[in-house]
Amino acid sequence: MYEPSALSLLPPLLAIALAISTRQVLLSLGGGIWLGYCLLLQANPLTGLAASIDGVVAVFGDAGNTRVLIFTLLVGGLLATMESSGGVRGFIAWLEARNWVSSPRRAQFMAWGIGIVIFVESNITLLVAGAVSRPLFDRFRISREKLAYLIDSTSAPICILIPFNAWGAFNIGIIASTGESEPLSLFFMAIPLNLYPITAVLLAAFTIISKREIGPMRAAQQRTLDGEVLWPNATPMVDPAVLAQETGSSTPPRAINMLLPIITMVLALPVALLITGNGDMSAGSGSTSVLWAVMAALLANWLCVLAVRSHTVTQLTDIFFKGAGGLVPVAVILLLSMALGGVASALQGGQYLAGIIGADTAPALLLPLLFLTSAAIAFAIGSSWGTFAIMIPIALPIAVALGFPPAPFLAAVLSGAIFGDHASPISDTTIVASMAAATDHIDHVRTQLPYAVVAGVISTLGFALMGASL
Repeated sequence: MYEPSALSLLPPLLAIALAISTRQVLLSLGGGIWLGYCLLLQANPLTGLAASIDGVVAVFGDAGNTRVLIFTLLVGGLLATMESSGGVRGFIAWLEARNWVSSPRRAQFMAWGIGIVIFVESNITLLVAGAVSRPLFDRFRISREKLAYLIDSTSAPICILIPFNAWGAFNIGIIASTGESEPLSLFFMAIPLNLYPITAVLLAAFTIISKREIGPMRAAQQRTLDGEVLWPNATPMVDPAVLAQETGSSTPPRAINMLLPIITMVLALPVALLITGNGDMSAGSGSTSVLWAVMAALLANWLCVLAVRSHTVTQLTDIFFKGAGGLVPVAVILLLSMALGGVASALQGGQYLAGIIGADTAPALLLPLLFLTSAAIAFAIGSSWGTFAIMIPIALPIAVALGFPPAPFLAAVLSGAIFGDHASPISDTTIVASMAAATDHIDHVRTQLPYAVVAGVISTLGFALMGASL
């Protein structure tokens, strides 16, 4: 039987290092999966390769994973249909007629604000903010990397601050499993102490107000101002054909073809959570609800188009499959990320890393260590939810054993998981943010990382002060 050790951390770290250095995300994820199974089975390279293939296939054994992959393809079809039916052009014309988004700053605040308002599910937030804002960012010559950063900084960071969504329900359930008598109350108490999400959201707003970009983001913005949407060697996460408005240039622009599907999707999500939870939204299935919501949005879009007879069913079907095909690379990346997460969990690298923290650590260091350990785990496995499941059962008993209030310990774990997930190139939310902004994934990671690190340093200092006051 495999015993977790420092080697358990190598597969995800290899995948991350290769992805950043080579820009070949698929091969990098494949290399991490292969190394993981070689270590897990203590097998030779060929046996590890065979096990890796089985590991990728096993992803489909989880219904939730399969629903996420189908959701990704449906999103491609929805985006293509909204574009070809004149929905995006119509919405932009509607905004311009009311002078609501008349400057680059307003366009950025719109993307930021959507992430604040739509907090039910992170992927829905990313999709809506990206679909609405991307054409405006291109028009005002704001880099797509900046769009990806803004929507990524207001999706998961906002969702984790809300108890009445799938994120809150998941964590409240884990808190209850530790024996905590008032899990909802504890979650509420941890919200104002959840430093990284709050810092990330405020930092994103500050970058809009100050008009300051740092590191690679400054270069990306200058490139965009010079008329280049992407770097010459960049590969956008969405096939450009999916976003080409020329497909629907002969169709009159109609804002309703974009607004109605998005409104339908946002409203359908809580309804689906209620249905799948038998009347209890917190008990609903997040993956099922997201899938139903995007299907409802696609149906609404088709009905809008068919009602005015601008397209036939055959044309809509062709557009749908073209759009879905354009997002196949995204689905494959998500598939391999899930497989890597599965073998990383089996190697128990997170548990090994968490076990390094001792209960006898000074309180001023304990909270920062919990924060940074959670961040390291989430960065390595690409999953904030997986990190929650590992770290919450470790952190809360430490607080009880030392006689400290549990809320700061919970906040440190939640913050660290969001930080690591925000910075990780193999995180599903990071991948979907790249997709929603139609930018190169590695360029998104590189431009976002300095901002994530700044927010992470501020949060680390904050947790040190918080720990010293216990």
